[in-house]
Amino acid sequence: MIAIIDYRAGNIHSIAKALEYVGAAVQVTDDPAVVKQASAVVLPGVGAAGAAMAHMQQHGLDDAIREATQQGKPFLGICLGMQLLADHHAEGETVGLGLFPGEVRRIPHGPKIPHMGWNQVRPLRENLPIFAGIAPDSYFYYAHSYYVEPHEQSGVAAVTDYGSPYCSVIVTEQVWGTQFHPEKSGAVGLQLLKNFARWVQQ
Repeated sequence: MIAIIDYRAGNIHSIAKALEYVGAAVQVTDDPAVVKQASAVVLPGVGAAGAAMAHMQQHGLDDAIREATQQGKPFLGICLGMQLLADHHAEGETVGLGLFPGEVRRIPHGPKIPHMGWNQVRPLRENLPIFAGIAPDSYFYYAHSYYVEPHEQSGVAAVTDYGSPYCSVIVTEQVWGTQFHPEKSGAVGLQLLKNFARWVQQ
């Protein structure tokens, strides 16, 4: 079972439906006990950083997420869900989960902010499991005003150009993170979620 963290923001059930579509068993929850029982965890991404972290802290979900990753459970953070994995988020000067060293900053320049719509993802390494079955430079759907700036480049798996290149995919041993929304990205997004479900099964 994949636990989908519910921090009372929108878009939770669209990721649940997308994962169920690719064959995964999911449970939407704000109960840390359910997170501990899960085989994997997804932190979706809509809403404000401060409110999301406050809700997770009030319910003990922040510690449950850290424990899950320390145990090596597959973890997927989407949009704000990826941003909250960093140490610090500029929106509201929010302290993040600290699962990888980095800052989240407001997009400094671009054609329009927020960055909304389809854009290309350029993988920086070959044969990444997150991109299995997905053509290089495929388009995914974005909706964000902030981006992750990791302190270490080893986890940066792909970049997207919007005014200037920025990290759009994080891949570490414990964590996958995407700045885009795979559940809104059509066939390529479903393929990425299928790749995550395959990681969970393995």
